[in-house]
Amino acid sequence: MATGYLEILRARHATRLLVGTLVGRLPNATAAIAIVLFVRAEGGSYSLAGALAAVYGVANAVGQPLLGRLVDLRGQPRVQLPAAVVSALAMAAFAFLGTDRLWLAHLAVAAAGLFTPPLEGGLRALWPHVLGEEERVHTAYAMDAVAQEVMFTVGPLLVTLCTSLWSAQAALLVLNGIGVLGALSVVVSPPSRAWRSEPREAHWLGALRSSGLLALLGAFLFVGIALGSITVASVPYADAHGGDAVYGWLMAALGLGALVGGGVYGARRWTGSPARRLQALVALLAVCYLPLTLMPGAVWMVLLSALAGVFLAPALACAFVLVDRHAPAGTVTEAFSWLVTTFTVGASVGTGLAGPVVEAGGARWGFVVPGLAGGVSLLVLLVTTRVLSGPAGRVVVAASSENDPNRAVEPRFSSGDRA
Repeated sequence: MATGYLEILRARHATRLLVGTLVGRLPNATAAIAIVLFVRAEGGSYSLAGALAAVYGVANAVGQPLLGRLVDLRGQPRVQLPAAVVSALAMAAFAFLGTDRLWLAHLAVAAAGLFTPPLEGGLRALWPHVLGEEERVHTAYAMDAVAQEVMFTVGPLLVTLCTSLWSAQAALLVLNGIGVLGALSVVVSPPSRAWRSEPREAHWLGALRSSGLLALLGAFLFVGIALGSITVASVPYADAHGGDAVYGWLMAALGLGALVGGGVYGARRWTGSPARRLQALVALLAVCYLPLTLMPGAVWMVLLSALAGVFLAPALACAFVLVDRHAPAGTVTEAFSWLVTTFTVGASVGTGLAGPVVEAGGARWGFVVPGLAGGVSLLVLLVTTRVLSGPAGRVVVAASSENDPNRAVEPRFSSGDRA
């Protein structure tokens, strides 16, 4: 397993791009908890903290595909770095202005979310250029998915560490400043500066005119719903079985399962149709959600949470391959950004949906939601099998060799300065 990942990291520029992207995304990964801690430190209510965090999330979901389209049109340095600076300045304004003027606080948080740079989509657009070979790119996608789990585990710890050492205001300033440095490291790298998207057909829908991409977005909306509902359903379970410490272990186990699953998935070479493989992975993901409804003791529940996370990172890694395959010419960054947005929106819907379900039927019914959502995701993939399994290049509107220059049955990745 380690050998495959070390081979990727030894590739020129690969480690710099991966680490720079992860550091650049720290503000986004920590925004919700940083905003909540800051508002509470200012004497604001949990309702206000939740509202501001929600404003950030919605603005981020809107901004990602829009900025992704600009990256495809203008290149990475011209968009990513200015966006990172504007986002950091907006969060700094929030940190200094506080919550005395609510309209200014909401405006600053919205601007910070809206201008969060699409570094995640940008990195996946760069992998084919940096690594060249298809199998190495597949491994990089898996490593990318694993690295996300590490970031979302370490990020909140950094927020609490900064808050305890200095203040919640300092946490906002420091993490957003570090994020700008991460974005800077990426955009000044030779691959980022040299990368150019393929010529694109002018169309207001952009990447969304691909039926294959729409099918993927529909499926992963429900995967996001599943994850969001687990985070809510786990709260009343933890309250009845030991409190906050148990909740922390449940969430950590979910992330650990994803780390293990993604690591194993990326360690072997996969053959056959990625669309069929994604169906199998999502089916396993949905099945592994079901045992959570048993709600055993805390130790067994932690193990079941780890099992529930095992197939998440592999499913994401496989989806990345299909996004690259089905993105219309010249829209690869936008396409990856849409996946990020859809997943985020799904998680938000899941948290909102699970709350009333838990209040009406208890934690057990709350854990039913992820199983049902996983089943609907699988159904979407099954219904759209023909679209997702179509030869690369035929599902895009603009005729281009960007996604399959060799016209092979399995997707091939572009080289040179192509994405």
